[in-house]
Amino acid sequence: MKSASTSSSLVRVRRIPVLPARHSEGHKGDYGRVLVVGGSLGMAGAPALAGMAALRGGAGLVTIAVPACILPTVAALCPCATTIELPATSDGQIDPVACLKIFGRRSLLARGGATPDALVVGPGLGLAPVPYGQQLWELIDAFREGGRCKAVVDADALNLAGLAGGSAPENWDCREHWSTVVTPHPGEMARLHGATTREVQADREGFAVRTARLLNARQPEAKCLSVVVLKGAGTVVTDGRRIYVNKTGNPGMATGGSGDVLSGVIAAAMGQGLDCFDAAVFGVQVHGRAGDLAVKVKGQASLIATDIIEALPAAMKGS
Repeated sequence: MKSASTSSSLVRVRRIPVLPARHSEGHKGDYGRVLVVGGSLGMAGAPALAGMAALRGGAGLVTIAVPACILPTVAALCPCATTIELPATSDGQIDPVACLKIFGRRSLLARGGATPDALVVGPGLGLAPVPYGQQLWELIDAFREGGRCKAVVDADALNLAGLAGGSAPENWDCREHWSTVVTPHPGEMARLHGATTREVQADREGFAVRTARLLNARQPEAKCLSVVVLKGAGTVVTDGRRIYVNKTGNPGMATGGSGDVLSGVIAAAMGQGLDCFDAAVFGVQVHGRAGDLAVKVKGQASLIATDIIEALPAAMKGS
């Protein structure tokens, strides 16, 4: 694949966005409502990490929706968030069809009211057959249709997106992606394109830009453009028109849960008013900076995801 990053129309961004200032009479509803949907039997930590990171990232209200079998664990891990009990399949994964009805009854899918400002889908979902993936993406579409809710799609939600190529309307590149940030690591990016991880790593900017342009090919509104965050050393952020290559972070951050933390921080920035591109740039820079601060205390070998969360306040001050 020829690198799209060499396009003369691609603007390289170096400025790091900042969060809007908080006003003296502000309340929690002013700073974003983030909904995290994920988790499965044996994977309670992932949605909890995303929720904790969203809170540390400045979100005013965070709700974590997970299968009933792991809800007590998630609530204990993240006591500052509220929770929603979701019906589960026999494998301990959320049931997307039943969840759609629950979210509808709670008015989470209607414009205004209880609709979240930002959605995080994917942490800890687990893998499943193709029909499950199609149902999950119908659930994601129900939230973001018409740009009513910004979304961060991560982890297993990307693995369930289906193969590229446009052979069926349910495939990831044949949908309208409204105001969405996708955060693949190189392996997930490779699966989206039927490529190898080595090919992705050899042309990180090219794959990221190509993916962003596919995401936005059916997006009629410029203000609702979607964004790709290709994780790894020198994380790439692009909406197909602009590109940012991150300089913060270190190898110690290659640890389970680090990506869940990033998703939470990006969603928090969205909830506070940043658009998808700016939220993604802010998120990856602060996330990497937190890792750089944490590694000074913990060392690279011992760094874990909760260390990154603990360092977020200092990283936010310095961003």
